[in-house]
Amino acid sequence: MNSTTTVGQFNPLAIAFFVIFVLSSLGITYWAAGKTKNTSHFYTAGQSISGFQNGLALAGDYMSAASFLGIAGLVALKGFDGLIYSIGFLVGWPLVLFLIAEPLRNLGKYTFADVVAFRLRQTPVRIAAAIGTLAVVSFYLIAQMVGAGNLIKLLFGLDYEIAVLLVGGVMLAYVIFGGMIATTWVQIIKAVLLLGGTILLSVLVLSKFGFNPLNLFTAAADKYGTGVLAPGKLISEPLDAISLGMALMLGTAGLPHILMRFYTVPDAKAARTSVMYATVFIGFFYLLTFILGFGSMVLVGQDLIAKIDKGGNMAAPLLAEALGGNAFLGFIAAVSFATILAVVAGLTLSGAATLSHDLWVNVVRKGEADENEQFKVARAATMALGVVAIVLGIVFKGQNVAYMVGLAFAIAASANFPSLLLSMIWRKFTTNGAVTSIVVGTVSSLVLIYLSPTIQIDILKQTTAFFPLKNPGLVSIPLSFAVGIIVSLLENDPASSAKFDEVEHRIHTGMSSQEAAAISVLDLEEI
Repeated sequence: MNSTTTVGQFNPLAIAFFVIFVLSSLGITYWAAGKTKNTSHFYTAGQSISGFQNGLALAGDYMSAASFLGIAGLVALKGFDGLIYSIGFLVGWPLVLFLIAEPLRNLGKYTFADVVAFRLRQTPVRIAAAIGTLAVVSFYLIAQMVGAGNLIKLLFGLDYEIAVLLVGGVMLAYVIFGGMIATTWVQIIKAVLLLGGTILLSVLVLSKFGFNPLNLFTAAADKYGTGVLAPGKLISEPLDAISLGMALMLGTAGLPHILMRFYTVPDAKAARTSVMYATVFIGFFYLLTFILGFGSMVLVGQDLIAKIDKGGNMAAPLLAEALGGNAFLGFIAAVSFATILAVVAGLTLSGAATLSHDLWVNVVRKGEADENEQFKVARAATMALGVVAIVLGIVFKGQNVAYMVGLAFAIAASANFPSLLLSMIWRKFTTNGAVTSIVVGTVSSLVLIYLSPTIQIDILKQTTAFFPLKNPGLVSIPLSFAVGIIVSLLENDPASSAKFDEVEHRIHTGMSSQEAAAISVLDLEEI
């Protein structure tokens, strides 16, 4: 076991890897800026991304700081229970494949609100959807910026706050100028680097245990007791486990930055293909988090991991240092930074799309804004969200990033998923039902998070918490579905009901009924 580490000290090799990645990403941005001519390029890369490329980009967007830094840290400090995040993050993808990917691509343009508002009244639905989206983006950004701050502090020995400012500045540079084209390619490169680094790190860990994971788990049990291989050290209450599982599974289908990626491909088939590729890449990666977490526990030690960062977020970089010295630490730290930068860019872009496309263009300007005006508002929104990300990262210093992302998933599952699903499958779903579902889902999840033990006991240092569960999903998700259904049943909305046939037609064909009729006429003329 290592008793000392160079983490937090000046590390020229780590800085060299970091500079190479930053310069490469800025080079991509310069190239992408030349191709980013309008809002379609800015938000969806002109729908020019292939299914395989988008699958890699989805994996890059999804395998965040929570996945690489947070889960490894949770497993290293808490044992078996940390793996609930690995499993929860993965099982949401079949849901996305079978329920969300194709309808979203066929119905929407830039944001998930396009789908919910398709047959409902635009203004109230888009305002409500913006509230839900920005709540999810804000919580997700907290996790990424906390991880980024710790990483740059590790690489440069800088103060945490300066590190967060640095990350925010680099991310803003390439989102504002390169848009979705730059973001996509940075996500693809980051996915390849992350998978490669994780595989190499896992192979080095297993080489210490005869390439047998069972030997690794036995070593962990010998060192810290058999409790590390049993559930209960992180989540001891069954209801807590169910609540977290629901949030992670259903939240995937409500994450705005993930849903936005389905608009970058040319058609529904490419959307489905991209989900299948993403699921394979993500599933393989999460299998390896078992090795990283237990490897850190045995080869680095819980005391040193907790000493460097109380949330455990530096377990993977410490493991890299223990196995490969400064050079490998530098590489893994740079890969971790690439991970954070790519996800923060995707989040910021989805938040900017909500502010500019949903609120400014469709609510304030009633669809009358020209291309130049939309572009300016999109970039201004990106700048505003970047500032918010920096502030939140500083305020939530010291939290475990996987846990913070778990809360973001709970908000997404409560605010976005119910209204998205009901608008596509239920004819009687109304505008008021959608608005109530989104608002109640968002507010209830945020209030319950504030009343939970994490905020009340861990942060505010109270002796008790008003709400017993650490994750609000078990209450807020069913509540959001219930109010959406009940409000819709209490009123009659013939207009939205009448447009449901059009929704069904587009979901299955990708065309409007008029387009389909025109094609049928042409076919008959040819006969």
